[in-house]
Amino acid sequence: MAPSTGGHGEDDEQEATPQGRSIMIQLLTPDGTLRDDDEAPLTVTPELCRALLRDMVLARRFDEEALALQRQGELGLWLQSLGQEAAQVGSMRALRPSDYVFPSYREQAAARCRGVTPTELMAQWRGVAHSGWDPARYNFHIYSLVLGTQALHATGYAVGVRFDGADDVVLAYFGDGASSQGDVNEALNWAAVADAPVIFFCQNNQWAISTSTSRQMGAPLHRRAVGFGLESYHVDGNDVLAVHAVTARAAESLRRGGPPVLIEAMTYRMAGHSTSDDPRRYRADAEVEVWRRRDPIARLDALIRARGWASPEFDADLAAESERLAHETRDACMSMPEPTVATIFEHVANQPSPLVRAQQDWMEAYHKTLA
Repeated sequence: MAPSTGGHGEDDEQEATPQGRSIMIQLLTPDGTLRDDDEAPLTVTPELCRALLRDMVLARRFDEEALALQRQGELGLWLQSLGQEAAQVGSMRALRPSDYVFPSYREQAAARCRGVTPTELMAQWRGVAHSGWDPARYNFHIYSLVLGTQALHATGYAVGVRFDGADDVVLAYFGDGASSQGDVNEALNWAAVADAPVIFFCQNNQWAISTSTSRQMGAPLHRRAVGFGLESYHVDGNDVLAVHAVTARAAESLRRGGPPVLIEAMTYRMAGHSTSDDPRRYRADAEVEVWRRRDPIARLDALIRARGWASPEFDADLAAESERLAHETRDACMSMPEPTVATIFEHVANQPSPLVRAQQDWMEAYHKTLA
């Protein structure tokens, strides 16, 4: 599988650019047909397909429940990953548990692959914690709300991995809008110069809030990455098998000492940018419907059905697990304890100064007078 090339056929997504036409890597067509691609470094097995389908179905069910909780006033904000499950699940399942990941702010499908719990994923959005989980426990960093900053964090961490002599890789998620930020471009350049073992994974979901990709850039990101000195891949981000294959190839190359990699995964943000956004104000229903027919879960499910890899037991177990997750998510949200005043001071410094301790004592004493 060569960088920036891919499967061929009339179903290929092709993007017209000033530099010519770019063909995406695609192994599974929107109707669920698996292509023959001798170059694809992926053995498609029933076990792999069922596992990827389960991850995506559960991620979507969690996402739906979190959205409902936000609409009911239980979460202050929520950013859905609806439609982007293949990009996140396919890439995460191609990594080792020891590989470190830097997400942006809608990577709950990726986070679930690392075992981050519903409570931890919702705590920040419920306003009971500055961040929900311990990054060291999962090798999965906390969400980065400052656009693109995680690309620099990932590059610095990857340089440290190289100095340690480890063969782990680092992956940073960001969106097409973040690719216009200075932080991301600085990270691409720094990674190339430092030969950092990092994968920059762009989920190009076509919209940076209300600004379309066509108004953001004059050339696709995977082409621009080559100019920085990165190896580059262009993949169908709604094809979980292609994403898995490309990410596995990129990680393997980095472990052998290859250059840093950028993967541009073409996907679509089916919901709004966040629950405070109304996408109907800036995009057409017809466009959404085109992408709805490319649903990542539906196409993998179609392959599994066509190959006879599912069973009534598998379907029943997955449906039951989805409902349990929904109930767990709701219970987790409603049972989160309110933070104490002391929480504000917990992570100000590794070793708090006398002044910080004095401020904490004063604040706690003051709040007792209000009780």
